[in-house]
Amino acid sequence: VVDDTGFPKDGDLSPGVAAQYCPPLGKTANCQVAVSVHAATDVASCPLAWRLFVPECWDGAAATERRRHCRIPPDVHHQPKWQLVLEMLDELAGIGLRPAVVAADAGYGSTASFRIGLEDRHLAYVLQVKGELTAYPADSEAVTLPYGGLGPRPLPRYRTRPVSLRDHVLAAGRGQAVTITWRRGSRGPMRARFVFLRVRPSGRRPKPAADGTIALRWLIAQWPGKADEPVRYWLSNLPADLPSRVLVRLAKTRWRIEHDYRELKTALGLDHFEGRSWDGWHRHVTLVTAAHLFLTERRTHPKALARV
Repeated sequence: VVDDTGFPKDGDLSPGVAAQYCPPLGKTANCQVAVSVHAATDVASCPLAWRLFVPECWDGAAATERRRHCRIPPDVHHQPKWQLVLEMLDELAGIGLRPAVVAADAGYGSTASFRIGLEDRHLAYVLQVKGELTAYPADSEAVTLPYGGLGPRPLPRYRTRPVSLRDHVLAAGRGQAVTITWRRGSRGPMRARFVFLRVRPSGRRPKPAADGTIALRWLIAQWPGKADEPVRYWLSNLPADLPSRVLVRLAKTRWRIEHDYRELKTALGLDHFEGRSWDGWHRHVTLVTAAHLFLTERRTHPKALARV
């Protein structure tokens, strides 16, 4: 599972600031932002890798002195968060840790480059996305226009106009929603109503096959009974015959990460870091992660027999 979190700061020499707020050099930065990859099951989870997000304003000659104060390595520069995630997944795969399914929020799932990166690595995913993303209906077909004899031969293309995921679900109608129970929470069964459709995602960077076809993907939409329209959307490249309950359970896996961050911050001091250096931040998150893993191991293994 992929996520990111902020580390509240009030100092001027923090090595990262929030993605949406990049102050001029010499001004106060508001926080450091970390991107993390977690291993997660229904009963336990733990961070596996971290990256400190470096905004664009920390690159270039104007940031040289600031980078020197924070001891940021010269080969570390700004990269989009989704690219940091792909690097971490590659690094984990190099030591034999390859995820069965990748889950992430809409900040990642709505980025076509991230989805393509996962597909290029032959990784399955269930990613939350924005309803504004566009897709072709499942029955759309790529058409090749007749060759006119001049220039390159035309490639197969979809001639219909794609519509938003939201419009796909609204066209299917509230009557297509089914009630799914995906797990038992502290207050009883967790259930909601969902619409399941097969679509061909388009967007700005579709990746068609050689014959011009765009692969079918699951579109999952959560549509509460009293709501006028869906409230959440997911895209997934999991098999077409996968049961709906499994799709929803995987889509909802991110709740474990919220649990992780709550424990990492409130009990283990993840956001208590007050250092101002690249090395210091990485030492801090490493120790916090090790403490979290220790507690997870203690919780998930039977207690040792007490001495008599």
